[in-house]
Amino acid sequence: MDEVRAAVGKEVGVSPWRPVTQEMIDQFANATDDHQFIHTDPERAARETPFGGTIAHGFLSLSLLSTFAFETLRPIRGAGIGINYGFDSVRFQAPVKTGSRVRARFLLADLNVRPSGWIQSSYDVTIEIENSRKPALTARWLTLTVLERKEETA
Repeated sequence: MDEVRAAVGKEVGVSPWRPVTQEMIDQFANATDDHQFIHTDPERAARETPFGGTIAHGFLSLSLLSTFAFETLRPIRGAGIGINYGFDSVRFQAPVKTGSRVRARFLLADLNVRPSGWIQSSYDVTIEIENSRKPALTARWLTLTVLERKEETA
């Protein structure tokens, strides 16, 4: 726990790059029933938008945080499960064009050990787009970690 506390205010991980494909976008559109043409119709999006083609849903980019965290962040020793607790803020700053690659940077902004023993972590997260000055999004992401209970022996 001392190691984790010492990391507050520091970058704690950068994920690998991940491609955003049209197939991924289409699957997300089907899962959320958001079939707006800017996401699902490459020809129309090329003709009618300033993006030159389709772009990922903002919420698709945001949803990648879970996998980025799993791939990148070291688990707290003794941790049982992690729970998404929400966001203090989310800002979508640039569109993620189909075919581009994204990754996440995690800065541990705050850590609070609750009386229950649960640990609330606050991460300042940036999802970067490869070769782009602007990130796809920035967020303050809140998570809870439940520590495993040690069974008492008689």
